[in-house]
Amino acid sequence: MTTLISVSGYAANPFLGTTDDKPVFATFRGTQWGDDIEEEEVPLTVRVVTTRVAKMDWGAIFKIEFTDVTSRARNPAGVRPKKREIRPDYFIVTDDRIVLLNEEDNDAAAKKISALAKPPEFEANDIYVITTGSFEHQEGEWKTIIQLKGDLCIYEASHPSGHFKKIVWKKSVGLVEYASGYGAHADGYRLKRVAKG
Repeated sequence: MTTLISVSGYAANPFLGTTDDKPVFATFRGTQWGDDIEEEEVPLTVRVVTTRVAKMDWGAIFKIEFTDVTSRARNPAGVRPKKREIRPDYFIVTDDRIVLLNEEDNDAAAKKISALAKPPEFEANDIYVITTGSFEHQEGEWKTIIQLKGDLCIYEASHPSGHFKKIVWKKSVGLVEYASGYGAHADGYRLKRVAKG
């Protein structure tokens, strides 16, 4: 079952916003694991680049890229496994929601959506941030819970097989934690934003 949710108006979303289209850079550190990595978990560092790619009267679209991925991972043969790749995410931002743009060609979809006079209808399983209350959604065996705790919005999606995704957003900061895993510790990573200073 698919639930569509519409939104209207745009003031600003406290969890993701910029005053211009200039990229914002942040360093994230954490760990990664996988069947092709010798150690149970190894350090992982990523540069996260957040860029507003479109601004509309009703909202904005942001691209979050994961670049400069560095790790000391080695497989059991002592060889470095293929460098971890984390695909960029595109998010549609309105005053009360942040929604994943989940299309085959997100660049083209962003251009199309940015030309709309009002926001499109959103599927419930693409909602990643709320600004009030709490949100739960189940699609098949995937369960998603979004909660507000102080100045944080915590998105957690999980599957009985061990697949998971956790994203934490902080008011006036943006993305502060990003984690994803597949299977029973078969592959994944956890990253947290490094404080400036």
